[in-house]
Amino acid sequence: MSTNNAPITESDTSRFVRIKEGDLDLQLHYNDAGSGAETVVMLHGSGPGASGWANFNRNVEPFVAAGYRVVLMDCPGWSKSDPVVSTGSRSDLNARALKGLMDAIGLDKVHIVGNSMGGHSAVAFALANPERVGKLVLMGGGTGGLSPFVPMPTEGIKLIGALYRDPTIENLKRMMNVFVYDTSNLTEELFQARLENMLSRRDHLENFVKSTEANPKQFPDVGHRLGEIAAPTLVVWGRDDRFVPLDIGLRLVTGLQKADLHVFSRCGHWAQWEHADKFNRMVLDFLAR
Repeated sequence: MSTNNAPITESDTSRFVRIKEGDLDLQLHYNDAGSGAETVVMLHGSGPGASGWANFNRNVEPFVAAGYRVVLMDCPGWSKSDPVVSTGSRSDLNARALKGLMDAIGLDKVHIVGNSMGGHSAVAFALANPERVGKLVLMGGGTGGLSPFVPMPTEGIKLIGALYRDPTIENLKRMMNVFVYDTSNLTEELFQARLENMLSRRDHLENFVKSTEANPKQFPDVGHRLGEIAAPTLVVWGRDDRFVPLDIGLRLVTGLQKADLHVFSRCGHWAQWEHADKFNRMVLDFLAR
């Protein structure tokens, strides 16, 4: 547990664990902060160089300060977790990894905050393990499927694919410039850190390309099963999301049993980072209800 004058850092919270869950037998990296009675697991998105810490570094301290234990899982095939080639559903693979992590570190029930791929994975986990979910927060993800309003793959998804195939600083900047609404917050330091994280694990980049070639639908449409999920859910979207369009969020709210929707204006695909203060207050209020 951190004190007010001791910031929570990636290195201080960094942990590794071996999991065996179904056909998975691998080492996962995760960050573990706080010691509250309730645990919030945060699941990152699928971009090159993504990690739990990169996605959620603006959210950890407020949640710990509010009394939660916070666990950031690096999904298999990202950051410091072991490599993997996904030939089936990546959402289900990540859900199995999360179950393995929870079993390994003794977590019975958790709230899940999922961004993009993390949202897909949170829904997959809730479908497979309903008794182990408290509340869900889904941002920019939750189900695959087509949008009737926006040509797919979207502009952002095309740029992610280009970056995986050719991981250069130029392609990274092209992707990040449509990732968020206000690009003035994208510093050269942020670009360099993300690039270094990407290039440090070329095996992850190559395996992602192999995975999408083996199965282009890594994140299947589970719209027909959303009604099975009874967990209270907060759906959060950026009005200006150029990766996963807002109408996917409307499908989630329509299909889930108990879902509220909040749309941030002047916001892209990274609500928890672009509007961190508002996001933190809103989600903490939702969890405390």
